[in-house]
Amino acid sequence: MAESNNSDIKYVGSIDQGTSSSRFILFDRTANVKHVAQQEYKLEYPEPGWAEVPPSLILNSVTDCLVEVMKKLKAAGGKAEEICAVGITNQRETCMIWDDTTGEPLSPAIIWLDTRTKDLVDQVLKTRDGDKDFLRDSCGLPVTTYFSALKWKWMLENIPACQEAVKKRTARFGTVDTWLIYKLTGSYVTDVTNASRTMLMNLSKAEWDVETCKCFGIDSSLLPEIRSNSELLGKFKEGPLKDVSITSSIGDQQAATLGQLCVQPGMVKNTYGTGCFLLMNTGTEMKPSTKGLLTTALYQLGPKAPLHYALEGSVAVGGQGIKWLRDNLGLFEKAAQVEELAASVEDSGGVVFVPAFTGLFAPYWNSNVTATLCGMTLHSRKEHICRAFLEGVCFQSQDVFAAMEEDSGIKLNRLQVDGGMTVNDLMLQIQANISQIEVARPSMTETTALGAALAAGLAVNFWESLESAVESIQKGITFATFKPTVSKEEQEKLLQRWQRGIQSCLAFES
Repeated sequence: MAESNNSDIKYVGSIDQGTSSSRFILFDRTANVKHVAQQEYKLEYPEPGWAEVPPSLILNSVTDCLVEVMKKLKAAGGKAEEICAVGITNQRETCMIWDDTTGEPLSPAIIWLDTRTKDLVDQVLKTRDGDKDFLRDSCGLPVTTYFSALKWKWMLENIPACQEAVKKRTARFGTVDTWLIYKLTGSYVTDVTNASRTMLMNLSKAEWDVETCKCFGIDSSLLPEIRSNSELLGKFKEGPLKDVSITSSIGDQQAATLGQLCVQPGMVKNTYGTGCFLLMNTGTEMKPSTKGLLTTALYQLGPKAPLHYALEGSVAVGGQGIKWLRDNLGLFEKAAQVEELAASVEDSGGVVFVPAFTGLFAPYWNSNVTATLCGMTLHSRKEHICRAFLEGVCFQSQDVFAAMEEDSGIKLNRLQVDGGMTVNDLMLQIQANISQIEVARPSMTETTALGAALAAGLAVNFWESLESAVESIQKGITFATFKPTVSKEEQEKLLQRWQRGIQSCLAFES
């Protein structure tokens, strides 16, 4: 493995595998992006509520990005030996099953926001008197369509090839990190953060919970080995990075929290991407939630390092809703136009948009509701709908903020943000107004990829310590801030209108 005292070492790499695209980025020691490549792909929606993609498409998008960046590096006079290691960060909960004999997938990759398992959720809850929290003491999560265990259970019950592979003990279960590491290196591993999102890992022990696995009909001995977020996981078998080490795997939201340098208890970030995800670092203390949030693994920076935890609140639809406005309703041609349209009106004109396209996540956890648009009059125009959608994203985040303050006992006074939607200044100002909090967007926009790179670099002493890495990276980061411009009285009126929208949404529960 390359060491940082080698004068040839200049970069650490990061594979950032997201819901609708993959990227590969090279960072230097001060977190400057040196080379980057991105490849988008389209999700498939074969039935209402379903969302999937072939696992091979995910893999190919990643390998294409690796090849493109290495071509750029070579054109600039660089070489693979200048890269100390590579980290992986990925869309969480998305999972698949493949066969170890052939290495080929036996199922689609079922995306995290897919709701095909609603009936399975109901079946499980019927055996527990409807208690969706009966596993929280073990895994920190409620029983919903969101997490991987129900998706794997669906595969085992509906795909004969998966059933056969389990009988032969050649079935391999993986979230995206495991699939990529397996195909790129041959190792069959996962990490504590991704494992914590399956419902199958005991949070306090950081190991598979045999009894929980039995609850979902899954043989725990067939699951991958759980590792820390910062250690040798394997080496590239082939391609332009052959023999370079993969030394980090970490779920995307945990990576974004680390990349935002939220390394002290009480620090908070919110990612506005396909969905929205608010995480608070709670240190080595595992805080249970009574307000509909999730308790989850945050990071473990080495096999002997302590495991840090987080409270998390998830919003199912963020940027995905902008694509819907564009592609399904045709309100604009380019995603960036949503800000221009929304800014052309002073307010939403009374329109309330609850973007519960795949149900409501935290703090409601209701998979049986759908998106609701209400409060329209003959005065309403597409501009009002666009603004109402942006408000809906911010209102959902505010619901999570309020729950987090109650659970943690900490009053939030500053919110660090990242994700593709945060290029929208209007949305961040709306968030500041709705939440009565300062919103801060860092000049470093690649926080998710940086988190994986940070964990990977620490494993090979590219940075001597987390403290020195934070100090080095902070020097180059500035923040654009957005402060509230409305009174608390006006905020209260906005929140009351939102709650009427929520009640309208719940009234159409199926």
